[in-house]
Amino acid sequence: MTKQALIIGLGQFGMSLARALADRAFEVLAVDRDEGLVSQASSFAAEAATFDATDEPALARTGPDQRDICICAIGHEARDASILCTALLRQLGARRLVARATDPLHERILLQVGADEVVNPERAFGERLAARLALRGVLEEVPLGDGMTITELEPPPVLVGRSLVDAALPSRFGVTVVTVRRPADEGGGVEPPDPRRPLRADDVLVVVARSGAVARMIGKLAG
Repeated sequence: MTKQALIIGLGQFGMSLARALADRAFEVLAVDRDEGLVSQASSFAAEAATFDATDEPALARTGPDQRDICICAIGHEARDASILCTALLRQLGARRLVARATDPLHERILLQVGADEVVNPERAFGERLAARLALRGVLEEVPLGDGMTITELEPPPVLVGRSLVDAALPSRFGVTVVTVRRPADEGGGVEPPDPRRPLRADDVLVVVARSGAVARMIGKLAG
């Protein structure tokens, strides 16, 4: 059964999210007050509508209680509208409600009025970019919650040519390799790691660890 998503606010974040969900076979209803943005979204969304999402009767007609997920992606220029829209979506029976925040106070208020999850895309991107810039070889880092992170990284040079058994990363650093992205000449793709296969410089390791563990590992292996 096709999943349905309601996305309110078609700025850069909302538009990107709407397109990505549509690409993942979601039936997306995209909403904004700007007719130009709605017209743009209509090229890929199942439905696109122009109205003010703080208008309760208009918002109710989108059937938030019938959608698998409702997302209030209204940007920083209309914080009051984002709070009111989030509260209305909760009152209208949204099953899963995600809201975009611009600062910690905004985040707390959104949670108080009914958001199940709050995201701050600018902060999240900044944190991920900082990890890439600060740690050599880190390609991506995403927090999992409860102090855990998932990280994509190139093997530190000292590990190239050694197997995961020899490297003993879990016991030495608390870092667990869960998948390895193979080089193109080995077929590419992602697969469970072969613990006895020597690592190559063009492998990409996907690891799970406590926050800071990957940085400590890279520092010690480079020392």
